[in-house]
Amino acid sequence: MTTWFLIIIYLAFISLGLPDSLLGSAWPVIWPEMGSSLGSAGIISMIIAGGTIVSSLFSNLMVERLGTGRITFVSCLLTAASLFGFSVSPSVLWFIVMAIPLGLGAGAVDAALNHYVAAYYKAHHMSWLHCFWGVGATLGPMIMAVQLASPESWRGGYAVVAAIQFLFAIILLVTLPLWKKVAATREPLPSAALTDSAPAEATPAIRPQANTIRLRGVRPTLLTFLLYCGIEAMVGLWGASYLVGSRGVAPEKAAVWISLYYAGITVGRLTTGFITLKVPNRLLIRYGQLLTITGGVVLLLPLHPSLSLAGLILIGLGLAPIYPGLLHETPARFGRENSARLIGYQMAVAYTGTTLIPPLFGLLSVRTGIGVFPFTALALLLLMFWSAETVNRLLGQSALGRE
Repeated sequence: MTTWFLIIIYLAFISLGLPDSLLGSAWPVIWPEMGSSLGSAGIISMIIAGGTIVSSLFSNLMVERLGTGRITFVSCLLTAASLFGFSVSPSVLWFIVMAIPLGLGAGAVDAALNHYVAAYYKAHHMSWLHCFWGVGATLGPMIMAVQLASPESWRGGYAVVAAIQFLFAIILLVTLPLWKKVAATREPLPSAALTDSAPAEATPAIRPQANTIRLRGVRPTLLTFLLYCGIEAMVGLWGASYLVGSRGVAPEKAAVWISLYYAGITVGRLTTGFITLKVPNRLLIRYGQLLTITGGVVLLLPLHPSLSLAGLILIGLGLAPIYPGLLHETPARFGRENSARLIGYQMAVAYTGTTLIPPLFGLLSVRTGIGVFPFTALALLLLMFWSAETVNRLLGQSALGRE
């Protein structure tokens, strides 16, 4: 029963990832057809992320009242309906309206499932959970690329993904009783059992605090989450536009290349799930950040366009361990008693990054040109590395997890 339950959770994260990469891969074709502007994608992205912030902040309350299973089902149903709305959109204004339920549907289930896995499962399960988000995020642009080459174009891409989401919603509805059965048989793992690798020195007990923001290291941790999700979303949203507008890549080929960026995240998280059995999260987070910076440098090189693909894949591979690793470290760093509230805050701040950074880059690109994309990406990656290292310094922790 536990295995089937994990499969359901993984399916839920595939459904969470599917819509995330569609807008960026289709936007080079959508905005000329709609008579809009290149930067309008930033507004739509901002509204989607704004909805996720609201639902993330209230996720703890909603889970207490409805349960994680029902929240997951309702979320999937909302996103399916929103994607169908995108497929029949007559204007960008309709895109903006449909962005609201899409964002609300994503936020609550994201925070609820992340907290559940952080509390009840080991680090490799967290990596694999986000690996399945990557499966969805990788499949989205691939589906869109196929449809862009067909008469249905981007509308067909949204319609196909909407149908897949409705299928996931049916599966979640049928399996709702399983959530209650598994919840009745599981207890939270002790803090020492949350890591898969060789245990580090014991972390001092941390008492629950009403104002968790004041805990040492929380603020730079939140900044790291903001930058991580902002970078991930910015590359996914504007990468195809950069490839088409600055590197001369065809739109359908650019969509495939963006899917390979997400494939880098997916493969990286699948691999990381095994590596966490031997290597601490903190070391993986540091190596991941260094790999993203390498990818950012490669993306800057003014040589053959294929180097842009290599840079995108390196960034994706480097991003892979950072987000799940940071989430899974939350109970160990700040105490289990504070982790539920902090993970809700982390989700909200992460989606604030998703809300602000892509549209701000959209405004920047309108003024300076889309060619500034790799410079902006590298600057943000360096800033994220600094904020993560600041957390380790404040907590007196090395990358290896020793005090």
